[in-house]
Amino acid sequence: MRLFSHRLGLALAAVVCAGTAGAVAPALTAQAATGCQVTYTITNQWPGGFGANVSVNNIGDPVNGWKLTWSFDAGQTITQLWNGSHTQSGAQVTVSDAGYNSSIPTNGTTSFGFNGSWNGSNPVPTEFALNGTSCTGTVASPSASPTRSPDSSPSASPSPSASPSASPSASPSASPSPTPSVSPSGTTPPTNPVGKVLTVAAGSPFRPVTHVATGGLYGLAENSRPADSALLPLKVNSLTQPAPGVGQRPNGQPPGGDSLLVAPQATRVGAGEYIRMPDIYPNFPYQWVSWDDWLAKVNTMVRARLNATSVTNIEGWELWNEPNWTWNTSAAGSFNDGWTRTYRAVRALDTTTPIVGPSIAYYNRSWLSSFLSSAKAAGTLPDIICWHELGDPTAIAAHIADYRSLESSLGISPRRIAINEYAATSEVDVPGRIASYVAKFERAGVETAHRAFWYEYGTMNGLVVNNSQPTGTWWLYKWYGDMAGRMVTTTPPGQTGLDGFASYDSTRKIVNVVLGDESGTNTVRLTGIGALGPSVRVTLESTHTPNRFTSVPAATAISDIVYRVTGDQLLVTVPNMVTSNAYHVVVQPASGVPSYQQRYEAENASVFRAQRQTGSSASEGGYVGRIDNNTSTHRTDSYVDFVVNVPTARTYTMTIGYANGDDATATQGLAVNGGSWSTVSYPATSGWGQFGATVSTSVGLKAGYNVIRLAKGSPGFSGGTGYAELDYIQLT
Repeated sequence: MRLFSHRLGLALAAVVCAGTAGAVAPALTAQAATGCQVTYTITNQWPGGFGANVSVNNIGDPVNGWKLTWSFDAGQTITQLWNGSHTQSGAQVTVSDAGYNSSIPTNGTTSFGFNGSWNGSNPVPTEFALNGTSCTGTVASPSASPTRSPDSSPSASPSPSASPSASPSASPSASPSPTPSVSPSGTTPPTNPVGKVLTVAAGSPFRPVTHVATGGLYGLAENSRPADSALLPLKVNSLTQPAPGVGQRPNGQPPGGDSLLVAPQATRVGAGEYIRMPDIYPNFPYQWVSWDDWLAKVNTMVRARLNATSVTNIEGWELWNEPNWTWNTSAAGSFNDGWTRTYRAVRALDTTTPIVGPSIAYYNRSWLSSFLSSAKAAGTLPDIICWHELGDPTAIAAHIADYRSLESSLGISPRRIAINEYAATSEVDVPGRIASYVAKFERAGVETAHRAFWYEYGTMNGLVVNNSQPTGTWWLYKWYGDMAGRMVTTTPPGQTGLDGFASYDSTRKIVNVVLGDESGTNTVRLTGIGALGPSVRVTLESTHTPNRFTSVPAATAISDIVYRVTGDQLLVTVPNMVTSNAYHVVVQPASGVPSYQQRYEAENASVFRAQRQTGSSASEGGYVGRIDNNTSTHRTDSYVDFVVNVPTARTYTMTIGYANGDDATATQGLAVNGGSWSTVSYPATSGWGQFGATVSTSVGLKAGYNVIRLAKGSPGFSGGTGYAELDYIQLT
């Protein structure tokens, strides 16, 4: 089964309870008519652990002070609980209110969540009792012969919520539950910011979510290391892997991570690859032999790739690595001339795969100016410009702005930018600092960014331990992976300290914010959230990495509060921040959202040899066009891979939003999880880039993560006909 942070399905125990006054706790009115409905949801599960949400709906008279009891039949144990307190004696569990949520009005709802441990099986409890009254599904009338007078009058409305630092928190790894822990009207939010302020403009999107910075240098090793289950929740964008026939022995390790050998796994999780060509050498810095030797190696590497006709995810040749200090000028001549010779040797065999470079160790304007001028004159400009950011992230914005100015001054058309190594040894396992890197890459328009390699192959650069268990930093990338829709503008107080990145999914009305790199109590100011309604539920959690070898089975819950919203702005206080930690804020309508993501935008998906484009009639303002290629060798085939997450194994109806401006019906291939192919037909529509038309088909999905491919061409598929542009898929 898929292990990480996916919904296992709405494993619901919805049992209605009713009881007599004699069984009610003293805080209740003796003559109260009682009844309740309990919904127990397993929100996520991993080896030995799980998260759950419990919602209690009071369908009887108002309750002031509550205890909910049940038994675990399979030895499960609660390890952490929020929005209440708990005791457990053997199988028997008692959860009490947290004070601020002690009152449940008639037809009101309260909820709490917890993390637990399990071994062998994790069945859902089937019997619950509220204040000693069994849940049976009806409302009991008051006792006919009461002998007690009320201890107190029942409260008709909930007590004010506690401050974020005092109240327990939400489930750390699942989408927020649609049942808030206070009345839907919510509490009054803060009116004045505290500490430093990160502004999130939910109404100002600037690019589609593509998980730009979820990538790694040597992130994968042969034999599926790390496991797919650890990678799929992250929505890995791309990787830089060693050359075919890798000789590189980093840190004395045996050669590993061969780009062609790991390609099947990278493809299974939706990731593209750059091939780092000088990793054919065993040593670093690379030990130059001769031009004859190097060009023979180039020939061997390129032919190996061309012969691997089932490999379709190669997105670039990286010709050299950190030439500003690893290129042997005395033996090989100038790097600028060497670049041109190598470029031409690759292009003589492979005319289509993008070329990446120069991949210098740090941004250097004068070095790049010389390189670009030479490459322009020789007709050997890289398709993707690349350098590394291996220290303080505060200069990233300035570096990219300066590069764009340099590019323009040299009369060079804008190149795509890759930062295929980022974060120093002191930063790469620090979630708070990584939040700052990701924020700056997203805002600056970087296309791909890869975590630097410092230690070992096959751990996604320290995100995974024991092949399948998450470290603390993994959770930051999981939060990033959960983002959908469009990235929205974030404005930090400066380039140092507090920073963060955010998305808004308008189809589900969810705002996700990840922030960090600051200490003390600070504030997230959200604007443009009017579409979420008059009250919103705000959950807050954090993550910390003790070290790269320690598994962290869940993020740490901090708070879960429903706020009233006036206008379209909200202040969220993030208390007691630790600089090394990252924090996750989720804002959604208090009325709830769908229990799982149903719509997946094409522009959010993994796109190979097609183009993300914008259009006013497209869902979320974007779509994928130019899905044109269908070749016999498959290395230039066009396809889109959707990584989806569903709650249960069943057949789903998949609705596809599309456009087809031709006169004839177009077709594409459809495959799920690398399985057998079927064909989807797209009748002609009103024009290219004009959306609103849909077609539907059925897909069988397993519970958890799946990869759905729509392709013009792909290995094993005979090829599509005509042309169709993709807007979204929707699973119901």
